[in-house]
Amino acid sequence: MNKYITAYYTDENDLIKGVKQIREKGHNILDVFTPFPVHGLDVALGMRRSRLTRVAFGGGAVGAIVGFGFQAWVFTKAYPLNFGGKPYLSVPSFIPVTFELAVLLAAFSMVIAFFIHFKLGPGAKTVVYDERCTDDRFLVLIDAENAEADEVKKIEKALSDAGAEGITYKE
Repeated sequence: MNKYITAYYTDENDLIKGVKQIREKGHNILDVFTPFPVHGLDVALGMRRSRLTRVAFGGGAVGAIVGFGFQAWVFTKAYPLNFGGKPYLSVPSFIPVTFELAVLLAAFSMVIAFFIHFKLGPGAKTVVYDERCTDDRFLVLIDAENAEADEVKKIEKALSDAGAEGITYKE
């Protein structure tokens, strides 16, 4: 992305109103950078619900199955011992390890999915659009790759009408 427009806000309520107004005018908002989570911003941006919960469920299910299956195999086939008349397949004693492995694999699967989805990790390139955007500013990033000069002026006017305090166009 070589051409973009940035606009910053200093108040989260103005940010929500501005994002709604900009989207109503049909402009493409690429991203919004905030110093803290803003309630309702995902709805204002028109984002879909995250699929990370499905990844967590899948990782947790695999962890629970592996944990229970490994214990069942160890205590019934590989190394069966009789502890004071307890049955070999004692399900209540398997619950803690099964639960902990489910939580562990759910957490690992979410972290791995997050890194893959956002292309993070070793060698990831960071683009800083405004140095204060995670300090005390709310930054809106708008695509201007295929915009001509008059369209850029229209976007800047829409941003100023939406209450943006600082608007910059960068190539």
